[in-house]
Amino acid sequence: MTDTNDRSASVFVHPTADVEAGAQVGDGTKVWHLAHIRSSAQVGAGCVIGRNVYVDANVSVGDRVKIQNNVSVYQGVTIEDEVFVGPCAVFTNDFRPRAQNPDWTITPTLVRRGASIGANATLVCGIEVGEYAMIAAGSVVTKDVKPYQLVAGNPARPKGWVDEKGEVVSRDADTPPTGLTQG
Repeated sequence: MTDTNDRSASVFVHPTADVEAGAQVGDGTKVWHLAHIRSSAQVGAGCVIGRNVYVDANVSVGDRVKIQNNVSVYQGVTIEDEVFVGPCAVFTNDFRPRAQNPDWTITPTLVRRGASIGANATLVCGIEVGEYAMIAAGSVVTKDVKPYQLVAGNPARPKGWVDEKGEVVSRDADTPPTGLTQG
């Protein structure tokens, strides 16, 4: 992990990106056009942070994560290793958003290793996305997603099961196939 005050040559930050002092960015990570990584954020090694991505203070992003263009990752979100976040996906962190709320508290969201989140998906705070789960594009996720589960729709509902490569291995919405590793 490289402190932005002492950035190693193996970290690429586009000249239009803003990586604040105190942010930690891992070796081999690429931070592209107009991205913004706040101080106290941690981004792991080998990541790709796309154009116009915002990584808020205190966010933790694991190793080998790909966050596509126009994604905002707000405080309270933890993304583990090897997660894919599609373009324009949305994370929330407040169950009762108001412009003025002195009692506001962050509601955390956890995205486990290897999960994939499709383009324009919305993840409502307070959920956990299991290992290698797959969220279809445009889905609105309001509940936990089990490891290896495929969900789609608004609200997102179980549609089957995927393997670690993302291949659909079952269309049974309720029961994972025998032998599918469950975390």
